Amino acid sequence: MIRIGQGFDVHQFADNRPCIVGGITIPHDQGLLGHSDADVLLHTIADACLGAIGEGDIGRHFPDTDDSFKDADSGELLKEVWGFVTEQGYELGNLDCTVIAQSPKMAPYIEEIRQNIASLLESEPGKINVKATTTEKLGFTGRKEGMASQAVVLLQKNPQA
Repeated sequence: MIRIGQGFDVHQFADNRPCIVGGITIPHDQGLLGHSDADVLLHTIADACLGAIGEGDIGRHFPDTDDSFKDADSGELLKEVWGFVTEQGYELGNLDCTVIAQSPKMAPYIEEIRQNIASLLESEPGKINVKATTTEKLGFTGRKEGMASQAVVLLQKNPQA
């Protein structure tokens, strides 16, 4: 049995915030605005995983109206989501995700992000693909107003489950 989920997220840039993408702090003059640490990539992956198991989205499980999630570490949130996945007897087939940003340049951090995601999903890095692209200066990402990401995940029923 396999399940497929997709995720998409957007966060605007803001002053006096860290720029955290895939659990890695990226040097940049602005960070991402959000109730939690605003990690656009980990939020996207969480949504993809939740979608694959039919459990809604990240906002349903970690609402921005709940102060206990204020400035939350998105890595911890993704670990909790991954717990839901494994409780249902699934393991990672593969994950493919894209960060969409004019800046900062993501290429120097892709491998570190990939390794971190693999750790969070209790998987090997070979099952994780992270890409980055710009929008050729078009739209809100092209104007450097924020960052977006998208992901597709394939989950497989664990034969030992």
